[in-house]
Amino acid sequence: MSTLCKVDADAVYIHIPFCLQKCEYCDFTSFSGKSEWKKRYLEALRTEILLYEHSYYDTIYFGGGTPSLLEGEEISEILKLLPHDERSEITLECNPKTLNSKKLREYYQAGVNRLSIGIQSMKEKYLNLLGRLHTAEEAKEVFWKARELGFQNISVDMMFSLPTQTLKEVKEDVEEFLSLGAEHISIYSLIWEENTPFFTKLEKGIYHKTENDLEAEMYQSIIERMKQKGYEHYEISNFAKKGYISRHNQKYWKNQKYLGLGLGASGYLGKLRYTNCSDFETYFFSWRTIDFPERKRKC
Repeated sequence: MSTLCKVDADAVYIHIPFCLQKCEYCDFTSFSGKSEWKKRYLEALRTEILLYEHSYYDTIYFGGGTPSLLEGEEISEILKLLPHDERSEITLECNPKTLNSKKLREYYQAGVNRLSIGIQSMKEKYLNLLGRLHTAEEAKEVFWKARELGFQNISVDMMFSLPTQTLKEVKEDVEEFLSLGAEHISIYSLIWEENTPFFTKLEKGIYHKTENDLEAEMYQSIIERMKQKGYEHYEISNFAKKGYISRHNQKYWKNQKYLGLGLGASGYLGKLRYTNCSDFETYFFSWRTIDFPERKRKC
């Protein structure tokens, strides 16, 4: 197969759109209940990868969706198509409910060296509200299993400014997350995205936004506590121990080139910004005919 495009971007984002269950606040390109399409999707993704030529990727990022729905062998097969070495930062986003020792070991052996675990909260009522399927204890167990298996660069996600959440609860959550000792913590305020169940409940008055002053107080308390514990605050929502700033995140932040592969993935190649189509059948058909899937382009 001839190469369609040579690229000089040294970062690649790979979108895995499958989910166990779509969270009610999420507006990313992701779908639950389509696991039977996984084989077809990975075949199309492989074709897309092979149409680009590049000598080396400094960072490879599997996002979603829930990339940890893939087996270790499937991640390994994708990585074999992407030139990299032991210096490359290879991140896999994970849902705690999808992880076990076997799968974590396979990811580690495949070359994944950075996990991003979507915990979101250590309080059961907020995990339930967000539609997360794991418990706080399950999330902690997964974190420690990953540690035992050799992962030395783990990021965890936390959300705040949730409906009914108090400043005290946010501070308690921060302490729970800090107790893990993760190298990197991403702390996001809830964004009310249109066309999501959360936004519908907001419009109906079932949920209410956190008042601006309270959200600002929550955010400031997070920043102060993270700095006290030795984390560097970079970008807007990220905190890292020394030497553990996400190289991939920094490429976005510094407006560096990156390739976006997969359903709904976005990329930036200097003079071109693009977003792949977000429809399964269009994506499958486009790569079956060796043509770019329909894209929104900004030159």
